[in-house]
Amino acid sequence: MSVRRKGPRATIVRIFTYLCLVSVAVIVVFPFVVAFATSTKNSQDIFNYPPTLIPKEPQTVDPAEVAFPDIDADEPLPLYAFPDSDTRFALVDNDVSVAEFRPLDDVDRIIRLDVTSGEKTGEVVIIDGAEEDVFVIEVDGINIEAYRSRLTSGGQFVSLDDPTDVRVELVNVVEPLQQFGPRLENFEEVLIDKELGRSLTNTVLVTIAVVSGQILTSILGGYAFARIKFKGSGSLFLLYLGSVMVPFVVLIIPLFQLMLQVGWLDNLSALIIPFMFSAYGTFLMRQFFISIPIEIEEAALLDNASRWKILWRIMVPLARPAIATLATFGFLYAWNSFFWPLVIINSGNPDGRVLSLALSTLGGRSSTDLNLVFAGAMIAMTPPILVFLFAQRYFVENSASSGLK
Repeated sequence: MSVRRKGPRATIVRIFTYLCLVSVAVIVVFPFVVAFATSTKNSQDIFNYPPTLIPKEPQTVDPAEVAFPDIDADEPLPLYAFPDSDTRFALVDNDVSVAEFRPLDDVDRIIRLDVTSGEKTGEVVIIDGAEEDVFVIEVDGINIEAYRSRLTSGGQFVSLDDPTDVRVELVNVVEPLQQFGPRLENFEEVLIDKELGRSLTNTVLVTIAVVSGQILTSILGGYAFARIKFKGSGSLFLLYLGSVMVPFVVLIIPLFQLMLQVGWLDNLSALIIPFMFSAYGTFLMRQFFISIPIEIEEAALLDNASRWKILWRIMVPLARPAIATLATFGFLYAWNSFFWPLVIINSGNPDGRVLSLALSTLGGRSSTDLNLVFAGAMIAMTPPILVFLFAQRYFVENSASSGLK
């Protein structure tokens, strides 16, 4: 029976505990949120400042829906907003010549007009020791004397409400209008255009085969070591368990030579067969089978049940927590395996690559398209997360109580 403390102090402690847990949860989940948000953005939205988690896309207008004079455009036109106007402007040409004028009475002010704007007055003015021609320009119906400081390239903008309101300005000065727009096509592009789909299929095949093999061999080996007594079983189990202490890097060269002799070089069989047997899985299943009361097995023997029937009809259903744990660990190992596939699979064979190798290649080829890289990372992260969420409830089950039910 649990006793729940009451009072102001206990309430403060609980609030503080919940705040700490929520803070840690936010810190843990935040990188996944950023990765998912980045995977649904377009290339330009990634580098926008300040950065945002919500994916956005530029607002556009169909030229056929707006009667722009002397404008022939087939693609949608991006929309922009000027600070001194409440209307939206469409960028109809992003490569026009722009002249920057500075009024003589306010040289810090910059007025950008079409390069053909302004008329020379014949007078000159000295600016920073250099002679500059004086122009008369018209701004908001007022004539202003100014000098032309430079010529540059900019964009031509036309108001949606008044097609006669045409302005020229630097494109990076005007604020682009954006709207919520997740680009889910990134996942399709990664799977098809970047050829990640074949690698994903290979990884799923290898993972299913490895996990299935580990579960089968570990159940058989674990039950044999736990319940079947034979001469030298203890020494054999210690020898078998001792193989876990051997680092994998020590086994790479002899394992590679073995794969070369049997003709499995650059073959998915080299990623499956050697890893269908797990000393750790056998140890895990043995320890779980030992914890199950032997009285259950003796009762089944009295009912004339065979060893095979006892194993698959009684022991295996009771061992679901251990099997789920073994399957999760085996899944994560097979799914994230990188070094051994890098050694055994030829880099020039894209049809034999697994997901880890494909992601490494994608990170190099698409280093500027971070949205595609993150889309590939999300594809790789989703299955392990789902497997863990599905199997986590088995981790907390008590094996002894499960056997006595």
